Amino acid sequence: MQHEFADQIVVITGASAGIGRATARAFARKGAMVALIARDMDALAATRAEILAGGGRAEVFALDVADASAVFTATEEIEARCGPIDIWINNAMATVFAPVAELSPDELRRVTEVTYLGTAHGTMAALHHMRQRNRGVIVQVSSSLAYRGIPLQSAYCGAKHAARGFTDALRSELLHDNSGVAITAVNLPAVNTPQFDWARSKRRKLPRPVAPVYAASAAARAILQATRHPHREYWLGTSTLLTIMGNMLAPRWLDGVLARNAVTGQDREALQPEGRPDNLYSPVTGIHRTDGPFGREARRHAMLYPAPVARIGVVMLGAGIAAGLGGIAATMIAAKNHRR
Repeated sequence: MQHEFADQIVVITGASAGIGRATARAFARKGAMVALIARDMDALAATRAEILAGGGRAEVFALDVADASAVFTATEEIEARCGPIDIWINNAMATVFAPVAELSPDELRRVTEVTYLGTAHGTMAALHHMRQRNRGVIVQVSSSLAYRGIPLQSAYCGAKHAARGFTDALRSELLHDNSGVAITAVNLPAVNTPQFDWARSKRRKLPRPVAPVYAASAAARAILQATRHPHREYWLGTSTLLTIMGNMLAPRWLDGVLARNAVTGQDREALQPEGRPDNLYSPVTGIHRTDGPFGREARRHAMLYPAPVARIGVVMLGAGIAAGLGGIAATMIAAKNHRR
């Protein structure tokens, strides 16, 4: 046990598995009291047991983040049972692997309610208390897909885009008010979590993340760093940096790359079993864990880029390439004129 976050109250949504579970353990190891939010009480209890076994502290709150009243009620309970909330991490998500033509309006709505509105509900609930104390950090666990939509995940990508717009608007409001509350986003690459075993899919084959894939522990370390130094946002992994900047610089080219590679690139070799359960509307019990089935290829370490630094680097690289091409062109023109 370390004590970097001793006496800090950290709330994590989607804490029963994957990134949320890894992040909860990481904060608990640093001394924080962790409030765990997810739908499955048994899975939350298992996460709490892991934390207690490591000498940490945790409380569980079973609810669906799509239910705004449940989120606000839980926030009051956390403040009463654990203490004033210092850090709130919005991590809960849902997705459907399907082309738009096969997506139902109810599925679209549900992904939006969990992934976008769940983030908004958590942010609003945390702000209600943080504003009164004029301190606190809110972390939006986001994705490169908040900047760039990919095939088969239109509902999720749309929800992440919406959460980014919501967060940008709030950030400006906090700056206007000279607020001591900080808000930051951590944009992640593909992460090896159990979601690929329980997310709804309408594909013939089981879903998988688009390579390269990173371990949940790498995402957890990035989230810890974001709370230490809450820059406007962070980008984890070179693939995230290239996806976001590639979409800014050459979106049409990226359209083609994704069309060629990101449809079958999200299929495993194995066929999807008939009647496979999914967690869109209710939890899939019994398989909650931190890591998914892609451990052999999952990278455990990744560069974490504060977005302003990453943008400056890419702009300088682009300027250098443009200057180099300009110099080559000027040389060729000068040589041609000399021959004349």
